[in-house]
Amino acid sequence: MDRSEVQQAAPIVVKPLDHEIDVFGLTHVGRVRKTNQDHFLVASLRKQLDVHSTSLPTMQLHTPGTDRLAFLAMVADGVGGSAGGEEASGFTVETIASYLTHSTHCYYTADTTDDAAFIQALENAAYRCHEELLQRGEREGRRMGATTLTLWLGVWPRAYLLQVGDSRYYQLRDGVLTQVSRDQTLAQELIDRGVFTRTDRAAAQLAHTLSSAIGGPQTDPIVTGVEVGWGVVNLLCSDGLTKHVSDERIRERLMSMTSARQVCEDLMDDALAAGGTDNITIVVGRAVQGGVPR
Repeated sequence: MDRSEVQQAAPIVVKPLDHEIDVFGLTHVGRVRKTNQDHFLVASLRKQLDVHSTSLPTMQLHTPGTDRLAFLAMVADGVGGSAGGEEASGFTVETIASYLTHSTHCYYTADTTDDAAFIQALENAAYRCHEELLQRGEREGRRMGATTLTLWLGVWPRAYLLQVGDSRYYQLRDGVLTQVSRDQTLAQELIDRGVFTRTDRAAAQLAHTLSSAIGGPQTDPIVTGVEVGWGVVNLLCSDGLTKHVSDERIRERLMSMTSARQVCEDLMDDALAAGGTDNITIVVGRAVQGGVPR
């Protein structure tokens, strides 16, 4: 056989074992707010949902059993400063988790190089949750709150980002920190259209006015496929972190991290020390060959 006819074998992509996933999440009410309207979830999708950590008391932790199909992380930030916001964020995290758990057949059958099945599943989950939240309000004769949602679904060696609102997803790769998510705010919409620049005072006034939210007047879930890999650091957070901690400081912390727990706690300390004017939620995860030394 001619050498030119020999096809090069595709590189073997080794999926991290459970003990090689270093992940941690935490949430804090902050120094000003009386209640915490943020919720988060870190879980593995197997034949069932194995919850590693969450702010929701109603979701039970499970002992990992079958092979991991995907890894799931979510941050939701309730909107409006009322009890409705806390209810909306908790409802959204639980509803999305339940929907994805019952849709795991798509992880068995889908080609992991084909984004379509995962994108469709996540979009469906967001729209279904939005409609169920509105319908619940109609049934109970009251106006429900709204919430942001930043969701990361890892299906090695790909991940899928579902974004609604202005909670954020950052990725640190080869020393470069990138905000992968796009803030769904009125300020960002007007900046994109060229009406404002980032330094305009009017833009700053609209920086936290959402143009899209689950349970709000409008929802526009955006799903983006991203590459993951060994050593790449993923960070999800509510705006309670980014109001007080700059991207450069976040990068410095992630560059020097020894574990996901340590860097979450350090970033939380930074946000609280700078004022802590909002609820703060942080989830950090990465794949470490051999695992993190204990």
